[in-house]
Amino acid sequence: MRLTVSAHDDTRKLIVLAVDDEPKGLDELVHCLRNSPHVALVFPAIDASEALRLLSTDDPRLGDRKARGLPIVDAVFADIDMPGLSGMEMSRVFAALRPSPALVFVTGHAEEAVNAFDLGALDYVLKPYQQDRLDRAIVRVIDKLAANAAPQRGGPEGTGLVQNDDEVIPVELAGTTKLIPRSSVRWVEAQGDYARLFTTDGSHLVRIPLAQLEERWEKAGFVRIHRSFLVSLPLVTELRMGQGGYQVVIGNEEKVLPVSRRHTRALKDRLVGANRST
Repeated sequence: MRLTVSAHDDTRKLIVLAVDDEPKGLDELVHCLRNSPHVALVFPAIDASEALRLLSTDDPRLGDRKARGLPIVDAVFADIDMPGLSGMEMSRVFAALRPSPALVFVTGHAEEAVNAFDLGALDYVLKPYQQDRLDRAIVRVIDKLAANAAPQRGGPEGTGLVQNDDEVIPVELAGTTKLIPRSSVRWVEAQGDYARLFTTDGSHLVRIPLAQLEERWEKAGFVRIHRSFLVSLPLVTELRMGQGGYQVVIGNEEKVLPVSRRHTRALKDRLVGANRST
């Protein structure tokens, strides 16, 4: 495996893996990564098999990272459509590592965005991409690393809320992929095996079960109030009794949602804990 060293080599900067089975695409990806002032080293791989060999390399710089409990690389920038082992299959291996590197997909296939999200991809960059778009993906990686390294702040003990990196959800819209930041989501409604995200600028349907979002977003302040609804707890302004039972109010009467009996006690406890922290 070739090693590309950035002119900005600095141990405080990123070590990344770039994977693309097309030589021209790989060269372009490596070039853009090297152009970033935030990247120190780039490991290029022409296919998934070569990329996975990085896991057993005896490179002393990577060995030092393992010894310090760091991921083998800070981030993996990978194409999806590759012969043999696909980029998605390869990324499942990296995602299973503990600790795992950030995953960024660079691809011409927008339809794979949902599967990328299921893997916990941090970003999804469509080809042909520009330097500034890849730079934004690199900044997302840096922000994620900073969030992981910082002490978990958030509510005082008992609130159950922590400040977390802002996950991005890829959403298909008329053949294009729109990236929705989790911080813009106000509540989520289950629709079969799908979920509809209600945001500050509309709603978006994603192929993700509500139970999966509940598990992923619990530490970001989202709480299940009903079999059909997940809400952002900081946006709840009122818990009141309605005709059919308890209801929550989102914002300034923006939305009123039902609270099921089984979720009422847990919701009250969370709300009381959050109020004590203010």
